[in-house]
Amino acid sequence: MPVVLDPDAAAVYKAVQEAGRPAYETLSAPEAREYYRAARHVSNPEPPALESSTPLAIPAPHGTIPARTYTPKTLRKKNGLAPCLVFFHGGGWVFGDLDTHEVVCQKLAHEGELIVISVDYRLAPEHRFPSAVDDVVTATRWVATNAKDLGVDASRLIVGGDSAGGNLAAVVALTARDGGPKLAGQLLIYPATDFARQHPSHREPETSVLLTHTVIGWCANHYLGGADHSDWRASPARAKNFAGLPPAYVLTAGADPLRDEGDEYAKLLGDAGVAVTYRHFPGQFHGFFTMGKLLNQANIAVTEISVWLKALG
Repeated sequence: MPVVLDPDAAAVYKAVQEAGRPAYETLSAPEAREYYRAARHVSNPEPPALESSTPLAIPAPHGTIPARTYTPKTLRKKNGLAPCLVFFHGGGWVFGDLDTHEVVCQKLAHEGELIVISVDYRLAPEHRFPSAVDDVVTATRWVATNAKDLGVDASRLIVGGDSAGGNLAAVVALTARDGGPKLAGQLLIYPATDFARQHPSHREPETSVLLTHTVIGWCANHYLGGADHSDWRASPARAKNFAGLPPAYVLTAGADPLRDEGDEYAKLLGDAGVAVTYRHFPGQFHGFFTMGKLLNQANIAVTEISVWLKALG
């Protein structure tokens, strides 16, 4: 049975269909990135006023990883240091960047009263798996090591992201559990968790503006190439053990091919004794989280997540 969209989500879906925008899978990766970047002007809400937004260059074996630090006017400081969310943008590991997710990072910083560091990891197909994983792990460890210089409380370090970024955040949490740094939480917004794509939601009629079944295959081919999709660094749901992971906030959308993956991952974490806050938006499609200008449910999600971030300490 097809999922019924909320009226506002249905209106956006209809408008996108009528616009005649080319499907991502018919474009080259650079062309897809430009379309994705342009869409933000239509859908992103107004940004809040922050204390600062500053570029950051994180050292890495291949050079530097671009990042951006968002500091709100109000920070929840302890001993002069603030909590920090290290954020990884969505975009199927092929598109998305600091600009496409700037407003949502600004809103999380503002409402969560914490520093947000957005990481611009390398994209496929120019840089295939595990390049993105290497970058987000490197970035998270660098932030933890340099926490005091960044004004960050290393004991209140959280990772998070949406879609591909949620996948990467889950992988970072697994990596950090075994090799550090200790994390205070993981924010997983409609995360991709299993490249096998065997869940029922992968066979439902198309109802997503950004993520069709065909686009998922296109992104997977660009990102994985010939890599083993059962590698837990690609499919974190294939990890052998979920015990000892930090508290998680898992968000899913009803009209999303990734819905069942996120739901299953929340259960895997909960069954392993991890504290899980699970939030489902039944009438929304994949990608709604950044569309606060068009979809008020996106703004509600940001506010609810900010409450959770504050509850972490």
